[in-house]
Amino acid sequence: MNRKKSLGDARLVENFLDMMSAERGASINTLAAYRRDLLDFHGFLAGCGAEAKHATRDHIKRYLASLSTSGAAGSSQARRLSALRQFFGFLYAEGICPDDPTNAVDAPKRGRTLPKVLSREDMDSLTKAAGQRAEKSEEGARLLCVVEMLYASGLRVSELATLPLAAVRNLEGVLLVKGKGGKERLAPLNAHARKAISDYLAVRETFLPKSGRRRHAEKFLFPSRSAECHLTRRRLHQMLKALALEAGLDPSKLSPHVLRHAFATHLVEGGADLRSVQTMLGHADIATTQIYTHVAKDRLAATVASAHPLARRKGTKVQGN
Repeated sequence: MNRKKSLGDARLVENFLDMMSAERGASINTLAAYRRDLLDFHGFLAGCGAEAKHATRDHIKRYLASLSTSGAAGSSQARRLSALRQFFGFLYAEGICPDDPTNAVDAPKRGRTLPKVLSREDMDSLTKAAGQRAEKSEEGARLLCVVEMLYASGLRVSELATLPLAAVRNLEGVLLVKGKGGKERLAPLNAHARKAISDYLAVRETFLPKSGRRRHAEKFLFPSRSAECHLTRRRLHQMLKALALEAGLDPSKLSPHVLRHAFATHLVEGGADLRSVQTMLGHADIATTQIYTHVAKDRLAATVASAHPLARRKGTKVQGN
């Protein structure tokens, strides 16, 4: 495909993203994901000598097949197809495409994958290690604040990284969080998290840049000298993996999202109703929240299998009522 066609497809992608931002309030992270997926598809089309406005169902099916061959998970293939459905729906509505080539294309099957979850004992080890760090340095106080907030509130990493300083002023046990699509929700803060925030605020000045970006960085709870002027998602991942080693945990088991999963799973295990957990997590569909009931049941079954005296007897099954 020639350069003129490539530029045309790139322009269509940007027009689509402008619409998603202006009309549907898509977040920066969502737009970035759409851009990556759509440009990857256009790269595939380029290899076929085709362009978006003339794409066919066969192109879509061959693209999905290429993803499968490359080892992409079913969930990744389904996400790419979802992005293509949105994109071609836009092109069809704008009269750019004569039809929608994603129609009648089945989504790849996705197996149920349960999220990684830390046990309560793991969380105790993690907060203890963070607490020891907090006694030694300003960075430690910040890290303890991050851990306590993620576990107490179930925040997404992007929500925590960009949380404004104003969100923790006049703390009354909750945070007002702006989540996906600009939707606001209340997230809980327990006493441990509130104390960690208070201790961190006493040393927060240390992390403000001294350059002209200081004014922009001042609005964030977690300012930094990065180009974004706040802690980045990548940096938060690095901080938690280093902490995992100190806590004697497998670093591959720990990330900001794993703490969000721990928050939700431990609530469900403790008897919280799904509607409340859905609200606190900011899930649009309760079906997304229901995964935590499976996690809790699986963990309970594993506990019974390993700890119940009857379960340890060969050939004996624990009978239900």
